[in-house]
Amino acid sequence: MSDHPPGGGSVAELHELLLASEDITGFLDAFTASIAEALAGDGEQVWCAVTLLRPKRSATVAASSDRAEALDEIQYHYGDGPCLTAAREHRVVYVADTRTDPRWPAYGKAAAEAGILSALGVPFDLGGEAEAGLDVYADTADTYDAATIKVVQAQVASASTVLRLAVRLARHRDTAADLKAAMESRTTIDLAVGIVMGQNRCTQERAFEILRAASSHRNIKLRDLAADLVAQVGKGPTSTHFKA
Repeated sequence: MSDHPPGGGSVAELHELLLASEDITGFLDAFTASIAEALAGDGEQVWCAVTLLRPKRSATVAASSDRAEALDEIQYHYGDGPCLTAAREHRVVYVADTRTDPRWPAYGKAAAEAGILSALGVPFDLGGEAEAGLDVYADTADTYDAATIKVVQAQVASASTVLRLAVRLARHRDTAADLKAAMESRTTIDLAVGIVMGQNRCTQERAFEILRAASSHRNIKLRDLAADLVAQVGKGPTSTHFKA
């Protein structure tokens, strides 16, 4: 399989792909589909998936097809495999025959039973932003030669800078979303404090202490208690009264 042209597109094309995608998964779905199409030969099938590991975030799987995603799930089930190893250890991992490779016997057996005999894991270089690896599967043994592996490595290298940008943008979006949620929570608590101040004719500090004590006594989060109080007052006269 050394005569296949590189897939995935140029760096400029990958940037355009990122801009046209709503999130990282959309970008990687399109990227894996392009790689799979480029590597598939006459009568052959190739499945590609990407595992993206980010701190405090679950692994995100993007795939060229539902079957590719299901194949990656085998690795998650056993907690290891070529793609996870490639992502974690930042090295290319090739399984020429899942039936005989000794490195992950349980995974290899399950992959072979699923019809996958070759698996290739190639790491992305994300400069510490996250860890990721591309998994390429085939239903024949010894599918990939050195030339094909170099082709895949070149495409992953091209995509790495774009994916690094995508991860950075996603992190900023996550931070913005967390900040927005915190601000909304703070606003709700402030409104609830005002309600308690009006009910008890007390200071802001005392009203906050009353809410916090009620939160602890009822074993619910302060922001949830505040939201309930604001919602009840918004509907009209409320039966909930926090006494000083």
